[in-house]
Amino acid sequence: MRCPYCSNLDTQVKDSRPTEDSNAIRRRRICADCGGRFTTFERVQLRDLVVIKKSGRKVLFEREKLARSIKTALRKRSVEGERVERMISGIVRQLESLGETEIASEQIGSYVMEGLKGLDDVAFVRFASVYKNFSAAEDFLSFLADLNKDENP
Repeated sequence: MRCPYCSNLDTQVKDSRPTEDSNAIRRRRICADCGGRFTTFERVQLRDLVVIKKSGRKVLFEREKLARSIKTALRKRSVEGERVERMISGIVRQLESLGETEIASEQIGSYVMEGLKGLDDVAFVRFASVYKNFSAAEDFLSFLADLNKDENP
């Protein structure tokens, strides 16, 4: 594993343990050259997934990119990191269990919306504003009115 500080390839694992949900191995590493310490995670990847963007362009699925977008929606919200990790792992498992190697970005977005709805209302609306491409305050009002209607029939 390459050191993120000095790019040396000679790093050693000092400690390994499973994450709380046992879906990954957390490894503490140290660089033999600069002494830098860092953490890596090892996860099972059943197959390479390809995301089909709205434009038709195809890109490799990146768990880290999914995590970044979810964490952006959750910024400054008091949600436990472990709950967020469980949600991300759950979405990845759902995608892998579809049996398809190519997945529409809309499908991923709907899984994220579903997960955020149960996790944090504000993050849910934040993500929806980007996912549904809100362009005016009326879009928010309409979305919230629909949300209230669904919750209070």
